Amino acid sequence: MTSTSDASVRRKRRTPEEIMDRITRAAEEEFTQSGFSGATTAAIARRADVTEAQLFRYFASKADLFREAIFTPLNRHFTDFLATQIASADDRATMRESAHRYITELQEFLTGHSRMLLSLVVAQTYAPGSMQGVSEIDSLTAYFDRGAATMKRRLGAEEIRVAPKLMVRVSFAAVLACVMFRDWMFPPGLADEAAINEAIVDFVLDGISANGGAYR
Repeated sequence: MTSTSDASVRRKRRTPEEIMDRITRAAEEEFTQSGFSGATTAAIARRADVTEAQLFRYFASKADLFREAIFTPLNRHFTDFLATQIASADDRATMRESAHRYITELQEFLTGHSRMLLSLVVAQTYAPGSMQGVSEIDSLTAYFDRGAATMKRRLGAEEIRVAPKLMVRVSFAAVLACVMFRDWMFPPGLADEAAINEAIVDFVLDGISANGGAYR
């Protein structure tokens, strides 16, 4: 009786911010382990040590939880990059260095979220109705638009073989595919992690350089 009462008091003393943080972290763990379709709000509530009723005070649905646990970090990543990286660097050597650094960081970030992103793809493909309420990654669209504008500005009067809006998306897709299908595409013994990562970076940069060599 005492321990139950003590646990109840501890829960009541948590701030709303602490509760939301616990729920969000628990959701990320559950989505990583079980995928979008396999995760349940009941399981997430247990991980967070809150009641399911408390969970629904902060998030109206599992889709809302997925958006907060997965899309919010992705949005933050792209927003931060837009604010600090993509508009910097005036000379070409620094531009390539900046692009190299960002692609490397993007690989690391997507690797950390690959299982959750794959669960999203699977859910959208095989259970599209279950994803109602999960919108696109807002800042990803801004990233594509800003990246295309930056590429176009840097190319200036140089020949443009591939439309910048298309090139930015293809480059991103190349990194994403290499990350999400890494185990399948790069079996053990083919190359070490450093060599694979560097090959992905060089491939993307050389592809971008098809448009006049802005990143050479």
